[in-house]
Amino acid sequence: MSTMVSSAKLEASQQPPTPQAAAAAVPAKKIHYPFWFGGSASCFAAAVTHPLDLVKVRLQTRGPGAPTSMVGTFGHVIKTDGVRGLYSGLSAALLRQVTYSTTRFGIYEELKNYFTTPGSTPSFFTLIGIACASGFIGGWTGNPADVLNVRMQSDAALPPAQRRNYRHAFHGLVEMTRTEGAASLFRGVWPNSTRAVLMTASQLASYDTFKKLCIERIGMSDNLGTHFAASFMAGFVATTVCSPVDVIKTRVMTASHGHSQSIPSLLREITRKEGYAWAFRGWVPSFIRLGPHTIATFIFLEEHKKLYRWVKGIPEEKR
Repeated sequence: MSTMVSSAKLEASQQPPTPQAAAAAVPAKKIHYPFWFGGSASCFAAAVTHPLDLVKVRLQTRGPGAPTSMVGTFGHVIKTDGVRGLYSGLSAALLRQVTYSTTRFGIYEELKNYFTTPGSTPSFFTLIGIACASGFIGGWTGNPADVLNVRMQSDAALPPAQRRNYRHAFHGLVEMTRTEGAASLFRGVWPNSTRAVLMTASQLASYDTFKKLCIERIGMSDNLGTHFAASFMAGFVATTVCSPVDVIKTRVMTASHGHSQSIPSLLREITRKEGYAWAFRGWVPSFIRLGPHTIATFIFLEEHKKLYRWVKGIPEEKR
């Protein structure tokens, strides 16, 4: 009897595998996408969501008598500066994406590819570590453009005598270096890098995790609907995690020359004046801005990758 069972097992083992099993046995081929895809996708997203980012900065830096709501701030900007005022600082925003987002997305994707093996993808904690490292480097790389971005967005809200009146991003870089020294380009680099670490970990790592859950646990296809759902959830997580650091970063970067404070001193002052609610000041406009920005970024990024696979003749995986 045992001989018959052994023979049956031997025959079964010698049977050719089914097409499905053969396909599953073939390890997925790594695809190395261009390093700049993340920066390009982020530039498209920034062009779409810039007015929301401007309103968020105005709310975080508002002075006495300034509108306290998002709608009121929108109306105030349009009334005083026209519709073009909603795009103040766009050149700096695009420069920021070219430096900051290209770096963090590019390094993240390279490291994620490095830790991907046939049949397995990096764990959640590995993704967090990868995201933290790439975010920190991106924060340093993009800091000069980030300082410009915040200053140009908040400039029109200042009294005329205090305005910097940068004409565009490169004019701003030259003026900052000439009047305040090269060190001004890295003003707020520590809170900015901390925010970049938190942003990249909570945005990129959570997007990959949510996307994996949608596909593997819920059974969704790897399509636009899945990309939208995963990026929406990633935007919510990123806004909440980054809100306190974002407020501190904005306050530090908009401080006038000679009036900067240490971060502990700034924390004590705003907590004394505003209570702990300062940590989530501007959360709603932040989410209304970061949510669409995150969705747009990842959808543009996925479309970049889809077009790249089509151009290279790489077949789409069937799920």
